[in-house]
Formats: sequence, structure tokens, C-alpha cells
Amino acid sequence: MNLHKGQHIKQTVKVFAPATVANLVCGFDILGLALEHPQDEMIVSLSGQTGIRIEHLDAYDLPTEPEKNVAGAALLAMMEEYHEPVGFEVSIQKMIKPGSGLGSSAASSVGAVVGANYLLGNPFSKDDLVRFAMFGEKVASGVKHADNIAPGIFGGVTLIRSIFPLDIVPVPAPQLFITVVHPQIEVKTADARQILRKEVLLKNAIKQWGNIAGLMAGLMKGDYDLIGRSLEDVIIEPVRSILIPGFDEVKKQSISVGALGGGISGSGPSIFMLSKGQAAARAVEEVMIDVYQRLGVEYKTYVTNLNHQGAIVEPYKIIE
Repeated sequence: MNLHKGQHIKQTVKVFAPATVANLVCGFDILGLALEHPQDEMIVSLSGQTGIRIEHLDAYDLPTEPEKNVAGAALLAMMEEYHEPVGFEVSIQKMIKPGSGLGSSAASSVGAVVGANYLLGNPFSKDDLVRFAMFGEKVASGVKHADNIAPGIFGGVTLIRSIFPLDIVPVPAPQLFITVVHPQIEVKTADARQILRKEVLLKNAIKQWGNIAGLMAGLMKGDYDLIGRSLEDVIIEPVRSILIPGFDEVKKQSISVGALGGGISGSGPSIFMLSKGQAAARAVEEVMIDVYQRLGVEYKTYVTNLNHQGAIVEPYKIIE
């Protein structure tokens, strides 16, 4: 990133913004968790000029106009409430592929507002940062959802009890290992939302509520068996899973080798599985590799665990 002429050291931070898994099978739009890996890397600087300048250091050809960029939209929302002239320069290295179902747009939105807030002296609360970052999600998918944003800022597992007014509840969780496979196909969030049914049978809603409550209780009690029994979705997954080749086989075989359960990460195409131990998580990875090698679909896998911090900020100096 180029500095203004004559400026030697800038007020700059480096931000690591985590990938996230939204929905957690039964909690459509209300549950999410943060992953240790992968993470986007961002450099955020206070600028000598008002406004926002964005550059991408990756090959994804994402827009750099602030209004069309998820990080820019989030920062614009923050600047509107700051009430003083301020400017930012943001450099983004995306390690979370857009369209992966791992909260790529959320990571950019989260990293931008967390870094900017730090540079301003942390005038805004975490709830405020969620509100601002949700403007980035609206740019990405047309909907202000927080199930990727909240864990990206709070870390761990989060429940979004309400969007309006915003009510975020961090949920205690036991040690969990997460195995993710990302088939190298794209499922756009907006498209994945479009195919969902607009009405739900009452009997399915009742079953879903039981699973959500069971999952929350299982996480808080550290009851792995209850967590596994509750990782069931009778509303969203049956519709969205048809967009993901190999989904049913991955899920069935993963559970057979020791996974607690899992499902579609966000809107897909990534699939995640939760395990109690690392050995089971590695066995799940082998299942995923086997399925996609046989299908002839390129893929990427991660074996990671819960990120309890959310996005983190490190001081960073650029010297010219």
C-alpha cells in the first residue's frame, strides 16, 4: 500500500478475520461459529484524507468502490455514526474464497470494522460492529443477516436471538474439532436463498425448534451425544443439499467414522462436520477426500477447531 508523500509511519493495523460456519444445521440465520482456519488477512490504516480506499491483493477481482465492496459498505456505516471526518485505506488478502459458504464476505466486513474501530480508540461496542458489518452482508447477498458476522466478532458460537433489535448471545461450548470440505464449485448465497420454500409445515417447525433447543443445551452442558442428536435440519438442508454433489455420502460416511454430525456450511457448497476428538476429525477428512476424488470434483479440506477470539488486531507499521 503506498503512503502519502512525506509520510513515514502510518497508524496501521493488521487484522486476521476468521472463516465462519453459519446455521449450524438447524439454526438457519440464527447460529454460527468461528473457525481457527482459514482467515482473511487485512491491513487497515487511518488515512490523511476523508473517504475509503480499498485494494485487493488476491485474484478474485472483487469491486473496490466502497459502496459495492463489503468492507467498504461496513466502513461507510461506521463512519456515518462516528460524526467526525475520517478516512481509511484497506488492503485485503482473501484466504477465504468468495462463494465458499465459509463467511468470506463476513470476514472482509468484520476485519474492516474491527481494524477501524481499534484505530479510532475503540469507540464502538461489539454489537455496534455487528450492526455495521451487516451492511457488508447486504451488499453480498441482499439480506442483513448476522450468523457469520457475530461469531467473526465475538468468537466461538453465537446465537442471534434477534436482528431488530440486535440481540446476540455468546454460547459456551465444549472443545470441538471441525472438519470442512470445500468442493471447488460456487453456490451464491442469493441463489441458495431463492430456492428455499416460503412456508413451513408446523410439524417440521416443531421438530426444528426442538433441535435448536437441544443443540443449545448440548453445547452449554458439554453433552456431545445431545449435540449430535440435535444436528438435524428438516427445513433448509433437504432443499439446499441438492446443489452440492456428494453431500449425502459425505454426511453418512462422516458419522460412521465418528463425527457427531454436521451439514451445509452457510449456503454451501462447503460441508462441515463436528467431532469430539482430533482423531475422528481426521478420519472425517479422509472420508471427504475419498468421496470427492471418486466424484472427480476438485476440493479443499480443513481440520480446525473453534476460534474463541473472533477477529484479532496486531499493530503493523509501514515504513517508506
